[in-house]
Amino acid sequence: MAGYISEFFGYRAEDDSETAITTAARQICPFLGSQCTKVLSRDRVIAGVCAVRQKTAGSPSVICCPNRIYAENYKMLHHVAEQAFGCNLGLYSGRAAVDKAREENGAIAVFGHGWGGELRLPQRAGVGSYFVDWVLARLDGNGELVEFTAIEVQTIDTTGNYREARMALLENREIVADTVGLNWENVSKRIIPQLIYKGQVLQREDLCRTGLFFVCPKAVYERVLNRLGGKDRIPHFPTQPASIHFIAYDYDGATQDGEITPLGVLEEHCTTVYKVQEAFSSMNLPEGNVYRDAIRKSLYGA
Repeated sequence: MAGYISEFFGYRAEDDSETAITTAARQICPFLGSQCTKVLSRDRVIAGVCAVRQKTAGSPSVICCPNRIYAENYKMLHHVAEQAFGCNLGLYSGRAAVDKAREENGAIAVFGHGWGGELRLPQRAGVGSYFVDWVLARLDGNGELVEFTAIEVQTIDTTGNYREARMALLENREIVADTVGLNWENVSKRIIPQLIYKGQVLQREDLCRTGLFFVCPKAVYERVLNRLGGKDRIPHFPTQPASIHFIAYDYDGATQDGEITPLGVLEEHCTTVYKVQEAFSSMNLPEGNVYRDAIRKSLYGA
């Protein structure tokens, strides 16, 4: 398998503007406003890779760094907050939201990725299976907790490496192929079971009335839905404590050199954790006796 780096330190790989080159040279993540946190595992060199694409013609650019999802000052969090709570309130880091809620007649406390500190949750058999990427908690005008929702963010994991492709971009702004691939196996083996488990945990929470939001690139969204048999197998349900909201958050529009490609919500689908569990456990079963027929064919021929 072979692929290309398609977005590097926040800018399209094809972008050879002074802004793109300078940002890469400084190794800055423009979405966090600080040094890129994505590193190569072998020697901890800063990677700077936001998205990759396969070498096959027409393959889409797929976001591989979660920090890319937090563009435009965490625009994604604001979108989910409005969906979950039906109002437009300010987002503040953890405990700081209490005073802000009293000043502004309501606010949203944010926990996750440097916002608000770590929530002290119990562990399951020594493993922190309850943890989600983000928790948004709505506070009323008195600063009291009213309700909350949770968000899981999943980009694509990669296989192979992009070391040579990275050096070519960094040194000459040249796009070359490397061995990088997309690890779709994680969609079935890791992502869906986690959504089911965490969705069931949240369904038991008295103040979580909107369930779990799952935010991912369009290609991951499509792969997850296909693995579950499509929308017909996980039909739409109105928002409820057992909800899983699938949100395809991806590139939305073209840009000129020196500009960062905007992201937006391309597609959404709300179902329940129980429909996801049912579809996942019974998906794509073959006809009966496939083992018998294969054994007979091997033993006796066609």
